[in-house]
Amino acid sequence: MTAHALTPAAAGFRMPAEWEAHEATWIGWPHNPTDWPGKLPAIQWVYGEIVKKLAPGELVRILVNSRAHELKARKVLSKVGVDLGRLEFFRWPTNRGWTRDFGPICVKRSKRGRRRSAVAVVKFGFNGWARYPDWQKDATIAERAAKALKLRVLRPSHAGKQVVLEGGAIDVNGRGTLLTTEECLLDPKTQVRNPGLGRAEMEKILKEFLGVRNVLWLGRGIAGDDTHGHVDDLCRFVGPRRVVLCQEKNPRDENYRVLNENRERLKGMRLEDGSKLEVIPLPMPAPLIFRGQRLPASYANFYIANAAVLVPTFNDPQDREALGILAACFPDRPVVGIHAVDLVWGLGTLHCLTQQQPAR
Repeated sequence: MTAHALTPAAAGFRMPAEWEAHEATWIGWPHNPTDWPGKLPAIQWVYGEIVKKLAPGELVRILVNSRAHELKARKVLSKVGVDLGRLEFFRWPTNRGWTRDFGPICVKRSKRGRRRSAVAVVKFGFNGWARYPDWQKDATIAERAAKALKLRVLRPSHAGKQVVLEGGAIDVNGRGTLLTTEECLLDPKTQVRNPGLGRAEMEKILKEFLGVRNVLWLGRGIAGDDTHGHVDDLCRFVGPRRVVLCQEKNPRDENYRVLNENRERLKGMRLEDGSKLEVIPLPMPAPLIFRGQRLPASYANFYIANAAVLVPTFNDPQDREALGILAACFPDRPVVGIHAVDLVWGLGTLHCLTQQQPAR
């Protein structure tokens, strides 16, 4: 973008809140056995249940590696009773299925006067969370989606380099405020996405390309998160003025101090219009451990679809409380628990594997 070019924000584009109307949800049908060691066959049935809950309210656009991969997906989806007419398959190979982070991050320009409404894809870079070596196929998906759907592509850059950002690192209220964490976007030593890019530069990019005016910086993310601080396991908008924030009650748990520090930060933060946030505590499930590794089990990794809010559950006594809290936040659509004990072995759950595409 040249110094004189009109920024997407100045042109009227903004990133809608997740609860605003979707045209579709993108997912990548699972195929990488290293993501779910010994569990990949079972994971396909979890995906089937997810698609079954999404399809009544919107199209589900599914990434598959090949015709054979698509046939496997169709077989599972047929058996669980999904209306296949609500699905669209795209044979674009991926490394993994975490579509939130490499899928099309969309912004929307509302209709004004004679100008039509429009959706565009913000093509941030993806580099495997600055952690994994196999990401090159995933990095092509957002642009392929834009081309297939004939959507404009917007390309954030800084100092001649593409800016790297995953969808799970941000959350917006659709009115001008964005949530993120310092651990993910600003840590200069661990999983560095954009070397040399500081707070001011990152805020400028977020404001110009996502149409926000206000960036709220939390500190660290939860234990077990291999993304190094994604906000979608930690704190989420549930309305223009409300967030849910994970809360750990056990002072001996490694999340206790981190979550308390983020709660203290939120107390002093303001929304885009200067008003205070309403912060709703969301419980944490008991720790889940796999092969000695803490898993990032969190109820905050829910997904807001047109026809339902899908919430990960963990066979935990806190499941019911979390579902009740989120049901009170979303009285306009059912809140549905999805069993995620196997799913979280892949170090992510429902929000991580979905990416919304706003209605045009």
